[in-house]
Amino acid sequence: MALTPPRQKLAGRIGALLGIILMALSLRAAVVSVPPLLGSIGPELGFDSFSTGLLAMLAPVVFAGFGLLTPRLIRWWGLEKVLVGAVLLAVAGQLLRAAVGDVASFLLLSTITLAGYGMGNVVLPPLVKKYFPDRLAIVTSGYVTMLAVGTWMAPQFSVPLSNATGNWRTSIAAWALLSAVVLVPWGIQIFRDRKTPRPDTPLVNGLVAAPPARINPWKSPVAWGLAIFLAGNSAQTYVYFTWMPPYLSEQGLDTMAAGSMLALFAILGLPVSLLVPLWVPRLRHPILAVLVFTAFWITGHLGLYLSPTEHTVLWVVSAGLGQGTFAIALLMMNLRSRSTYGSGVLAGFSQGLGYAGAAIAPLLFGIVKDATGGWSASFAMLGVCLIVMLTGAVMINGPRKIEDAKDEPEHYAELERVT
Repeated sequence: MALTPPRQKLAGRIGALLGIILMALSLRAAVVSVPPLLGSIGPELGFDSFSTGLLAMLAPVVFAGFGLLTPRLIRWWGLEKVLVGAVLLAVAGQLLRAAVGDVASFLLLSTITLAGYGMGNVVLPPLVKKYFPDRLAIVTSGYVTMLAVGTWMAPQFSVPLSNATGNWRTSIAAWALLSAVVLVPWGIQIFRDRKTPRPDTPLVNGLVAAPPARINPWKSPVAWGLAIFLAGNSAQTYVYFTWMPPYLSEQGLDTMAAGSMLALFAILGLPVSLLVPLWVPRLRHPILAVLVFTAFWITGHLGLYLSPTEHTVLWVVSAGLGQGTFAIALLMMNLRSRSTYGSGVLAGFSQGLGYAGAAIAPLLFGIVKDATGGWSASFAMLGVCLIVMLTGAVMINGPRKIEDAKDEPEHYAELERVT
């Protein structure tokens, strides 16, 4: 028996689609809009090397913590209310940190901002599964693409916006407006859905099932596999975002060229975000796609290590296309779950542990470089990340779902008629 809700008419889902796309567009702005402005923010607030490093680690650490917490909030309040709460938290954090005058307050309010976006990271996959069970591939393609656009857009326009207004604070606060717009379609959607079942309450032939039994992701090979896969993938990405410009500058590229290579790396997440959700669901064994993108990662790593100043664009393009593994991870949150509740649990667990594992990679990359006096051992770490990622890929390659981790033989209680 199918456990997904009946298909809704498109007219009833336009608000949800708009809300998903806008949320995806705004998710990365708070993370990547600040680093380009540190040249202005740092001297005014008093950032030093330690506090700058702490700021760089905030995103994966906070995403990890709230990734593990959010599935419980979803079970209590429902997807839409959690998302609205997340947006309100993120908007408040962004606006307030634009007004502070010291490092500690800026870091605290950045934590609040990232907490909101960490919740948003977890809520998006089950929202797609709830509203578009019949269009998972194309809607996932759309929202992952908007993640890539947002990742490129914020650093691209943060400095020009700061220069145009003569104030970095205006630039920081402006991105809060993008998040605030998300409240409009979701406010309307909550009003429309106020009499519909909770997202963790599936329908079966017009009947409402009791809430599903709790899912224990700690006992699920699928959940562990996706967490390991995401950790290996994200560790490489965070290393590139943190260390590519200083590494290339040390090898002889000028600062502007090194920054342009990072922008090129970031924007290449866009084409693979469009491709992956349309291609991977057609594969019987998704690991085949993982191997293709792993080959791109390997080519990029080796090229940048062995010949960083020759054919640099080629190596960066190759590594950038390797980011298709991240799009696969997001897609698997729905392909390896049966219900919206299961998708939320899988998203929270995999992102919680995955981002926690990835958070230490940029720090270790720098520590190893300083300890050895060269880059060889640090680049060898990227090889370890690839092995970790492939280990997770093997674990999620099979058709198992996270709901299979339940202790109860029956997933749903007796059915009750809708009143």
